[in-house]
Amino acid sequence: MEENTRTIDLMLRMAWQGVVKMYADRAAKYGYSMAQGFTLLSISPDGCTPSTRLGPRMGVESTSLSRTLKSLEEKKLIYRKDNPKDGRGRLVCLTEKGMEIRNITEKSVEKFNIVMGENVSPQKLKHFYEVADLIIKMSHDEKILGD
Repeated sequence: MEENTRTIDLMLRMAWQGVVKMYADRAAKYGYSMAQGFTLLSISPDGCTPSTRLGPRMGVESTSLSRTLKSLEEKKLIYRKDNPKDGRGRLVCLTEKGMEIRNITEKSVEKFNIVMGENVSPQKLKHFYEVADLIIKMSHDEKILGD
């Protein structure tokens, strides 16, 4: 790609699409989707997670999360139960099979981060995180694009 056609949003989109495809291809080998794997990673491996914490933790809308949770339940990867600490809430818990898939997903994410760390200097990674944090912060500023 020519230097003058690069924009920050285009490079972010292209990089993220590459990562999504990589993870989606990996998840498909096990009969699952990337969204399902990401959801399993967001559930505490030591127990259950309140369903109200999953959406904010993952940065997804509740309708998308509801569909994903339903599909995970149908595949017997999670189960839901009443939250004893909050009578109005539900807990999302991993089944044994769900824990297996979560572990596979976690190893894939760890491997990706190890490989990136082997190919990108610590200084460049530090700058990447600084720039990413700034992009996240600035993207929430409604004034950034003007009227």
